[in-house]
Amino acid sequence: MYLYNSATHKKEEFKTHTPGHVEMYTCGPTVYHFAHIGNLRSYIMEDVLEKYLRYAGYDVNRVMNITDVGHLTSDADEGEDKMLKGARREHKTVMEIAQFYTDAFFSDCAKLNIKTPDTVQPATGCIDEYIKIVSKLVDTGYAYLAGGNVYFDTSKLDHYYVFNDHDEEDLAVGVREGVEEDTNKRNKNDFVLWFTKSKFEDQALKWDSPWGVGYPGWHIECSGISMKYNGEYLDLHCGGVDNAFPHHTNEIAQSESYLGHPWCKQWFHVHHLNTSDGKMSKSKGEFLTVSLLEEKGYDPLAYRFFCLQSHYRKALVFTWENLDNAVAAYDKLIARIAALKPEDGPVDQAVFDEYKAKFLQQMGNDLNTSMGVTAVYDALKAKTNDATRLALIGDYDTVLSLSLLEKAAAKRAEAAKATTTQASGGYTVTGEGDPAIDALVLQRYEAKKAKNFAEADRIRDELKAQGIEIIDTKGGASWKRI
Repeated sequence: MYLYNSATHKKEEFKTHTPGHVEMYTCGPTVYHFAHIGNLRSYIMEDVLEKYLRYAGYDVNRVMNITDVGHLTSDADEGEDKMLKGARREHKTVMEIAQFYTDAFFSDCAKLNIKTPDTVQPATGCIDEYIKIVSKLVDTGYAYLAGGNVYFDTSKLDHYYVFNDHDEEDLAVGVREGVEEDTNKRNKNDFVLWFTKSKFEDQALKWDSPWGVGYPGWHIECSGISMKYNGEYLDLHCGGVDNAFPHHTNEIAQSESYLGHPWCKQWFHVHHLNTSDGKMSKSKGEFLTVSLLEEKGYDPLAYRFFCLQSHYRKALVFTWENLDNAVAAYDKLIARIAALKPEDGPVDQAVFDEYKAKFLQQMGNDLNTSMGVTAVYDALKAKTNDATRLALIGDYDTVLSLSLLEKAAAKRAEAAKATTTQASGGYTVTGEGDPAIDALVLQRYEAKKAKNFAEADRIRDELKAQGIEIIDTKGGASWKRI
């Protein structure tokens, strides 16, 4: 497999510390609000990557954090605490907010067929790990105390900007424009490992530490959680492209200074989902969540299909029109699969193996999901029987996770339920296989034929009361339950 490595800026053959085994870490959500669909694009792509690795024969251990403390609104060390901000907004405790939005996040993931990682660890559960790492960094001179906080000293590093080729002068103090300089820092890119004094006097979560009562910085949690569950050598670290700096840059700095050796070989960053107005966020425009998609009548898996049609390293533009186009394509694909006959002979193993090898190669070229989707259409056109086509599509879908066979089977079952009853004179009733309803629809027809419109209306109202909708057609009628 070849993957683009954000740390080397090139596509490389994927290699792991232990052959055949992948230690994989995914930056999880900060659970102060619902995840928007831009956030979830990253998790969809990371899910496909994990499933492809397993499909290709790797043993994968995937770990993800849940940020429930320490993440400030600047993504650096300035601004409000996101969890405290969420708690104030909803008049709840930080832990109530964290639990509610953690549950909401995994509910959204389930609707999008995103597998739950092997280990999910809230940041508040690993305080001892952070204190251990920070203590060693202080003892070895990589960290210092100032103004009551513990800072990482970036001047101790030979190379800090791992993902960028910036000179030190190129980056403004505090990363974001308009952020007040932290005068405690020796260098403008130093970052907080542990807060004991800050502007947040009402910080809800605090713990004892060698430096006083306080709480961890955002960056230290991923290093501590990964080392605890992935070990000292991480093969694959994933996240949104906006995490590359400063978050992932700081993770590398503190982890390698603590460990004394290279930490993670491969960095996988998913690019933004944009609206026509720019990058999607929680603070501007319509707050686009999975629940909103459902309220508007969209299947969440149609959104997953929309994401898979584009490459993860390209910014993807979301519009309702683009989503509608994806829905139409997804529905047509399901209909084509539903038209296949499952009982159509045995699977042709030679054809199956040939097409599976193509899929492995296509998806193994920097996780080319658009080619993975194309492979499904190629299977539909393959010169083989329907049983082999269905076997291939089911095999591919262990990676794509679009529920293709399940939805096709449901469509096939729905079509099989439809029955046709014909009256004298060629009047045809098409329904869902209930003779009693068919009979009432026919009685309504006979009443209308005899110009007994009162009786026809009575039957229509009776059916409506049973939740039955009648649609008159040329030469007959169809009915369905609503």
